[in-house]
Amino acid sequence: MPRRYDPDRRRRIIDAAIRVVGEKGIAGLSHRSVAAEADVPLGSTTYHFATLDDLLVAALRRATEGFAGVLDASGVLDDADADLAAGLARVLGEWLGGDRPGVELEYELYLAALRRPALRPVAAQWTEDTAERLAARVDPVTARALLALVDGICLQVLLTGGSYDEAYARDVLARVIP
Repeated sequence: MPRRYDPDRRRRIIDAAIRVVGEKGIAGLSHRSVAAEADVPLGSTTYHFATLDDLLVAALRRATEGFAGVLDASGVLDDADADLAAGLARVLGEWLGGDRPGVELEYELYLAALRRPALRPVAAQWTEDTAERLAARVDPVTARALLALVDGICLQVLLTGGSYDEAYARDVLARVIP
């Protein structure tokens, strides 16, 4: 039987892995659970991703596109005269208020790097890329401080189940921006 051409299979497997982690957590991730979710043969998942860490790396890469996409689409970093604190606070509100399960998943995968060394380079790259984006408006040290503050605000909202306070975020971000 000839092999079926399926150029989107790898992407579908990654998307399925993201859904599995979103529903069951990282502990629920297996090649078998992802194959079932993606509706592909088990061998396809192991062909494209030899280990679960390989699959998690791909999922983290995809998941971290969320905040970057919202930040880039906002135009906040493009206007040198715009109020950066207000813009970032608005972007955080849009991101946290949009696909909340997606935001939670992004942080779950990001924080999984604490226990899974294979994820650390991807988490580090996300940090570098985001700090570089922010450095378009502020110096590199301030960019890193803003990123740490953004992470802190997001984690507090996500972990406490509280609501996002845009005015508070704007005020604390403004204290860091020179």
